[in-house]
Amino acid sequence: MRTLLLLFSVVLFLCSCEKDCYNPPQPIIFEFVDESGNNLIENGELTNMTVQEDMGNGNFTGVELTKTNDHKVILEKVGAFDGERPYKFFSNINVFDFSIKSSRFTAGCEGYQIKSIVFKNIQVTDEKVYYKIILKP
Repeated sequence: MRTLLLLFSVVLFLCSCEKDCYNPPQPIIFEFVDESGNNLIENGELTNMTVQEDMGNGNFTGVELTKTNDHKVILEKVGAFDGERPYKFFSNINVFDFSIKSSRFTAGCEGYQIKSIVFKNIQVTDEKVYYKIILKP
């Protein structure tokens, strides 16, 4: 009886953990620089910025942005969807569009993974951990 109770407890524990298992998409990080490579947040030129997510049917929602200690910006809570969504970046220096393609995570836990980010009308370098974006006034 004791063995059966222990086995039942382990099975119940594993089942409950699987339901609570969630993998959020990897963070998207932007660094904004000028043509000479100077960080525009660090030097004080980039003072105002917002990102809007196009939810369809003319509805837009703001994306939370977090500045890091090394003068980059993390886009919070993006990519948790299956498909492609357009975004628009606004700042005191420049405006540009980009889109995020994301899909369900299929290995192990439930979640989403960002497949690609496509930028329009802006020069960008993929630095593997972040995107270096050149803003020109």
